[in-house]
This record gives sequence, structure tokens and C-alpha cells, in this order.
Amino acid sequence: MSMEERQPSWLSRLFRRALLGVYKRHGWRAHGVVPEPRKFVLIAAPHTSNWDFVYFLGLTDELGIMPHFMAKTTLFRWPFGNFMRDMGGVPVDRSSSKNYVQQMIDEFKRRKEFMLTIAPEGTRGSVKAWKTGFYHIAMGAGVPLVVGMMDYGTKTGGLGPAIWPTGDYNADMARVAEIYAKVTPKHPARGMTAVFAEDVS
Repeated sequence: MSMEERQPSWLSRLFRRALLGVYKRHGWRAHGVVPEPRKFVLIAAPHTSNWDFVYFLGLTDELGIMPHFMAKTTLFRWPFGNFMRDMGGVPVDRSSSKNYVQQMIDEFKRRKEFMLTIAPEGTRGSVKAWKTGFYHIAMGAGVPLVVGMMDYGTKTGGLGPAIWPTGDYNADMARVAEIYAKVTPKHPARGMTAVFAEDVS
């Protein structure tokens, strides 16, 4: 049985159901169209609060998609390994000769569907510029970037337009920044201040 076909454990289903209950009680609504084929890098920004995960989970569930995320291999050891995979985790081997960008490019090639979620800010705190690994993954895998949005001002979120990376990072990010300028994060002061500095770490 492939990872795409495995059934989540009862604990994972219970945990997910609890988080979805919180999402629904708080009155959020999802919008957007899921691109086909379902292989893309989903930009998760601005990331300013732990609540982002709860609402993101609810929004993607309402849209009928199961996004994935990267995590270090040590988090996939017993007893948490199955739970991490059930939640969409994909192990990244930091000790491998392949860097994480190449590992995710290989993952895109291996799967029929793969919606990889990446928070380019890398932290819930204020950042000066985004890390650009997400962009290099999309370029290398030949997949689009999809803008994930979470607007606390309107309690709406979901998927924005798909943007095919051209190789001109600054030009492509200018389009992304224009979209995010209309979105209100949980903590606006911690929101994106720049997306243009090149930093692949």
C-alpha cells in the first residue's frame, strides 16, 4: 500500500476532527478553486500565529484537499511516525547528500498528487525576507506556486491564483506580494515586510 492509499489511524482522525470542530465554530469560510493537476507548491503566508494551522487545516478540508508539509526525519520515528504521515508530513533527511530542495523535487516526480505547503517566512515572528527554497522546488519540479490565503479580517481563506515561476524571482514575488497586500494576518505587525531577498537556506 502506498502512502497515498494508507488509512489514517483513529487517533489521527480524532485529532483532526477536533481541530475541524474549532474551525467551524469560529465561522470561517473557504474560497478558491483547486488547480488541476493537484501538484503544486502552496505558499502559506503570512504566518503570524499558531492559530494559522487550525484554520488552514479547516480551509483545506473544506476545499477537499490534503496538503503536505516537510519535517525532519527524526519526527517520524515511533511512536509519532504514523501520526505525522496522517497529518500530511513528509520526512526530509538533513544528513542526505541531496538537499531538501532536491528531495522534494524527487517527491513531486514520485507522486500523482502532491500539494506541498511551505511557510517561506520560516517563523511566526517578524522577518526581513522570505526564504526561497519553496521557489526553487517549484522551478525544479515544474509545478506552479499557489497562493494560500488566510484573512482574519473577514474570516475567509483558501487558494488564490496559481503562478508559474518564470525564473525571475523578484518579478514573480511582486505578483505574490500584490495578492498578500489585501490579506489581514492574525498579527499584522509580524506580517511580511519583504519577499525579494535571495536566501535559499
